[in-house]
Amino acid sequence: MKNAQVVIIGGGPAGMSAAVAAKEAGAERVMVIERDSSLGGILQQCIHNGFGLHKFGEELTGPEYAERYEKLVSDAGIEFLTDTMVTDLSRDRVVTCVNGNGCMQIKADAVVLAMGCRERPRGALNVPGERPAGVITAGTAQKFVNMKGYLPGKKIVILGSGDIGLIMARRMTLEGVEVKAVCEIMEDSGGLTRNIVQCLRDFEIPLKLHHTVTEIHGKERVEGVTVTEVDDKLNPVRGTEEYISCDTLMLSVGLIPENELSKKAEIKMDLKTKGPVIGEFKQTEVPGIFACGNVVKVHELVDFVSDEGEIAGRNAARFALGKDLEAGEKGKKHVTEKKGVKNLAPEGEPVVICTVCPVGCKITVTSPEKEGEEFKTEGNTCSRGRAYAIKEVTSPERTLTTVMRCGDGTMVPVKTDRPIPKDKIFECMKIINEKTLMLPIKLGDIIIEKIGETEANVVCSKSLS
Repeated sequence: MKNAQVVIIGGGPAGMSAAVAAKEAGAERVMVIERDSSLGGILQQCIHNGFGLHKFGEELTGPEYAERYEKLVSDAGIEFLTDTMVTDLSRDRVVTCVNGNGCMQIKADAVVLAMGCRERPRGALNVPGERPAGVITAGTAQKFVNMKGYLPGKKIVILGSGDIGLIMARRMTLEGVEVKAVCEIMEDSGGLTRNIVQCLRDFEIPLKLHHTVTEIHGKERVEGVTVTEVDDKLNPVRGTEEYISCDTLMLSVGLIPENELSKKAEIKMDLKTKGPVIGEFKQTEVPGIFACGNVVKVHELVDFVSDEGEIAGRNAARFALGKDLEAGEKGKKHVTEKKGVKNLAPEGEPVVICTVCPVGCKITVTSPEKEGEEFKTEGNTCSRGRAYAIKEVTSPERTLTTVMRCGDGTMVPVKTDRPIPKDKIFECMKIINEKTLMLPIKLGDIIIEKIGETEANVVCSKSLS
């Protein structure tokens, strides 16, 4: 049996930040166990930007954010096991795992649970119909497209308007897929307002609020779905049924903390969050077992996951070293971005939701009445917001994130190093899709200079050898 001071189960953003914090807190033998082939967790397939604003003060893609933490793990000399599945965890902190070399047990002085979360499957929806091919969760589709290079279908209906559903609506559209509609059973979207703007409105994708899928048609392959309006009690309203022809139904209907190991260790669970009950030190009711990130509850931003991982990792190390535990930074508050279409003005009105920071100011833009006069703005709290709002009204720009294929079939995440005109997005996508990469390639390498006669370069978002 091996021994370690701190064992972290899960190598995603929570696990990596916990490992680095544990090392910095004085633990010498820190081990991360990850079931995938590399560290990074779900970030590896989240090629869109929007990560890191709180943690690093800049907007990063998922792979870029992960690579920052992978470097911190490597520089700290932290041991990590990949392609390794943890199968059991005891209350006395014995971790049982298995990989290609066989089964092993590790006795830990402290354990950090950082297994993340999983998607709700079709079985949780009770939608009638056969079991045809073409029903897929949004996260699985994201991995197929961004990491494997496969499209799940050509005509898609998305059920659920959380952020992953909105982001996949845009991602599918950029790849030439027709997104017929995004359906949301609630009266408002659960996704960030900026994602509603940049993922749906930018591409004129319909958002059907108070609607759900009531039947899936097709036996071998999805042929269509019936979408129905629901009442205030979320019951289908007769006579509002609408048939939509499609070959794929993509489900984005929520996430559940992954806690099979927590249950094996008989850790007390929170009935509301579905995660372990923890205190301010991120310790569960089992001494020496800590939990952080989406395994505790589903977080809105990965930056918050990393903050929580740091507290858990630091206290796991202090527990292992026999020291008193410490709470997180006092007075630290997280400002989250605005959510839902209720934060938007009707289409066509000169009101912009600022996305420069999470405050999400509603800014009214008035065009100059005479030549030489400046635009007038109301509602912004900073000059950056004013500049963003005027740009959004006059000549909107977007950062393009996508993937490029290598000769061996490997998919490499890439992005433009600055925003490009919104009306140039599909032209730039075509240029990118016509090019093949060769490995090795490093984060930040320029792949295409001044794409589509813009000032933007296409750069690599992840190092691959």
